[in-house]
Amino acid sequence: MKQPKPKPQRISFDYSPRAWQQECHARKERFRVFALHRRAGKTELGLIELIHEAAQSKAELSLFAYVAPFLKQAKAIAWARLKQRLEPLRRVERISINESELTVTFKHNKAVIRIIGADNPHALRGVRLDGVVMDEVAQMRPEVWTDIIQPALSDRKGWAIFIGTPNGINLFSELFHKARSLPDWYSARYTVQDTNSLDPDEVERLERDMAPSSFAREYLCDFSAAGDDQLIGLTDIEDAARRELLEDQYIWSPRVLGVDPARFGGDRSVIFPRQGLRAGKPVVIQGIDNMSLASRVAQEAKDWRADVIFVDAGAGAGVIDRLRQLGVDCVEVPFAGRPMDQQYKNKRAEMWFLLSQWLKSGSIPNNQDLKQDLGAPTYNFDALGKKMLESKDHIKARGLPSPDLGDALALTFAFPVSARTDLDRFREKNDKEGHEYDPLELV
Repeated sequence: MKQPKPKPQRISFDYSPRAWQQECHARKERFRVFALHRRAGKTELGLIELIHEAAQSKAELSLFAYVAPFLKQAKAIAWARLKQRLEPLRRVERISINESELTVTFKHNKAVIRIIGADNPHALRGVRLDGVVMDEVAQMRPEVWTDIIQPALSDRKGWAIFIGTPNGINLFSELFHKARSLPDWYSARYTVQDTNSLDPDEVERLERDMAPSSFAREYLCDFSAAGDDQLIGLTDIEDAARRELLEDQYIWSPRVLGVDPARFGGDRSVIFPRQGLRAGKPVVIQGIDNMSLASRVAQEAKDWRADVIFVDAGAGAGVIDRLRQLGVDCVEVPFAGRPMDQQYKNKRAEMWFLLSQWLKSGSIPNNQDLKQDLGAPTYNFDALGKKMLESKDHIKARGLPSPDLGDALALTFAFPVSARTDLDRFREKNDKEGHEYDPLELV
């Protein structure tokens, strides 16, 4: 007589989720973004989600991944904890572990969980993913998600969970805010007061000993709290975008145009107007040659009656030459040139620091690209103690776009400017035409 097949033994993983973890596990949106404070238990949340989904999967050869910014970090943080969680299954031979590949395979359905580092995301190129947990997303290049992981989820409409702690403007902040407006996305924030993960006395000590902005960022998950080396905080940027000015607060000020020509194909050429405390709407153009850009600058300056035009001398040499051929005065500004104030390393650092001070009372358009550009650069000090601004190339290497709008607005602070009177304009016009002016013609 055939013996009945024994029922599988129920395995306990000794996991008792806190209330916030239960809420996260209960969400079923395809893409979920969770902002969590340090030591909240976010990695544990991600690993349990991967184990549950892999063990329940009915798809053929399903693959799930845990991704951290660096492979060594992923191995140190998640690999040992994943094996520890799965030890009850290993003891009864329901899983196999591959140490060299950092994979766990469930024997009953062949589902695999794999540990990956975002420093080698190409390991996921060409694979089909059923689900992924991306941990410490703020430290990852955007292409890891947009160009590699997102396409890998397409075949089976796989899911993704993004977990991390806010740290300025980056992929994580972008996804967190994006998730609030899309139907298949969800985002939530859990502060140190929400999770009960740390002893109250320790929280009190941290708040006492840490800088307010650091505590707000690391433990209150405040996306608006500036990073320690972030030049312009998100709070100042958002305040400037919401600030409304009366005309008499700026109408008497000189009209300044900042022009930042594109350096490379993916960069943007930007013409930015500013009058005193009010920054106008920027003109943003891609794929335009220097001759056409110069003509557009000349027209914008004429229509707006600009008092001065500041142009980036590095990428704008052709634009400057063409403007002068057209009879349009402009001032070339070398970003690496000498600043007026010797506390700065170069002209670009000086302009951006002046811009950061102006933002505390100035008004800018509510433009998401502009706000991202303004919050992108970090700063430090050179060996002589002079203030240095993060370069465009380094910002792009972090996965953020070139801050072209920010540079164009910063150019409007290149040098002090006085507003020209109608008499000044009339004199200039007559000087260029080669005859003396008659003040009576102004009447």
